[in-house]
Amino acid sequence: MFIIIIFFLLLKNKYQKYKKICVVSKNTKKFVSKTKRKYVPRKATRRLPRRIKHRILKGVIYVRASFRNTMITVTDTRGQAFCWASAGACGFKGTKRRSPFAAQIATENVVHTFENQGLLKEAEVRIKGSGPGRETAIRIISQSGICISKIYDITGHAHNGCRPPRRRRV
Repeated sequence: MFIIIIFFLLLKNKYQKYKKICVVSKNTKKFVSKTKRKYVPRKATRRLPRRIKHRILKGVIYVRASFRNTMITVTDTRGQAFCWASAGACGFKGTKRRSPFAAQIATENVVHTFENQGLLKEAEVRIKGSGPGRETAIRIISQSGICISKIYDITGHAHNGCRPPRRRRV
């Protein structure tokens, strides 16, 4: 007497399923495994649209000003990102990415994006980092005409955590 047990193996590709049949003998209590590679198609599911466009009245603008780049992200109050830009994505490469002018262009791109779509009326600004594009980004956001309710500085500081890199010998 053989008992047939069917297992579904999910391999590296999450959409391909293969059947594995294990045959168990009652008398010898040994597992004899045979694999049949048979493609099982996944269920046809209807894909929802990725981004449902709707107006946000209140949002959060995150400015991350590192020493090499400046990144700006606009989210709603739940944290879902609607538009973003960085100095590198605006075409600045190398040491030009860290300049305040690159931060200005990146911030203007974000501001024009949500002004044209009419997305934002009121926003909080949360700034992280102490790079050269920090003040420039705040200035452009305040000149854009959006009502800024609060400005937070969420720059982290070490509690003697990681060891700093060695000093350069120039």
